[in-house]
Amino acid sequence: MKHRIRLAQLPLAVYREVAAHLEQVERVQTELVPQTSQQFDYSLSQIDSLWIDQPDDAAAAQRISQILAYYSDRYGAWETVETVAATHEPSPT
Repeated sequence: MKHRIRLAQLPLAVYREVAAHLEQVERVQTELVPQTSQQFDYSLSQIDSLWIDQPDDAAAAQRISQILAYYSDRYGAWETVETVAATHEPSPT
């Protein structure tokens, strides 16, 4: 399952920290989505959102929730932008 989340005023460095923290969970991948606004605004982050690609695993989901809760407690609530069902691609042989 892939989730795209955002916290509008979260600094770039913290987004990178969140992504690195999440990628410590086995089989989790992340991708930072750059801000696309044409107008510069000091109150907005340089990052628009964060994609989280997670395995269908209860333990991984629980750990991801704990990590996101840690940052939510410090910076505010995450907004879910989009959720996409995982597509299973065949492994290269």
